[in-house]
Amino acid sequence: MRPFLLLATREDDAVADSEFEAFARHGGLGPGELQRLRLDRGPMPDLDLDDWSGIVLGGSPYCTSDTVKSPTQRRVERELSALFDEVVARDVPFLGACYGIGTLGVHRGGTVDRTYGEPVGTVPVTLTAEGRRDPVLGGLPTTFDAFVGHKEALVAPPPGAVLLATSGPCPVQAFRVGRNVYATQFHPELDAEGFIARCLVYRDEGYFHPDEFDDLAVRLRASSAPFAPRVWRRFVQRYARDARDRVAPARSAT
Repeated sequence: MRPFLLLATREDDAVADSEFEAFARHGGLGPGELQRLRLDRGPMPDLDLDDWSGIVLGGSPYCTSDTVKSPTQRRVERELSALFDEVVARDVPFLGACYGIGTLGVHRGGTVDRTYGEPVGTVPVTLTAEGRRDPVLGGLPTTFDAFVGHKEALVAPPPGAVLLATSGPCPVQAFRVGRNVYATQFHPELDAEGFIARCLVYRDEGYFHPDEFDDLAVRLRASSAPFAPRVWRRFVQRYARDARDRVAPARSAT
């Protein structure tokens, strides 16, 4: 099988390693089947998209709506925008999670701001009619809980995108561009313990008051979001390709 590629932007090594492990485990991916590119460590190399079954962009401490950005974040977002040009044009299998929905959404002409941020925890995510018919999200319960925690979000689906899922606090929880380019606001790679470990590292980053961490950890341990990781698993199962396979010609969704 051609491997999947995780694009990572988390500068904390422990969080970056935990994210990689979570995507591998929840995707059912064994050694070598998921590879990682740490964009926080250096420029993105030239990528031959035919080398990969699919690409996933994980979450990040970066926010696309930040008015002040580090040189590294500005470089990362330029490189992602150039990558999205090819991904969308060729309809290459892609899944952007959290930071991924913001960067892809902005690339497609959407607006990301602080209107629909969600506190750390779980929210009920509801599939739209298109989401219920979608080959990746379809088959999940119409409403399922998912882990979220984000300061920014899309105010509406970007032009030409298909809205797949929504929630009360956040109108755009998932969308698709073309047939194979996906993004979710919720985290399809997280379970409660993984989220708690991530929150411990980011406890002073404004996602919640630091003094609330202990109570937050109790609430997260009492939460359950078993269906959200199936989005990532179903993506992997749909797009895993043998080394002899080639990417099908791009075709727009109807």
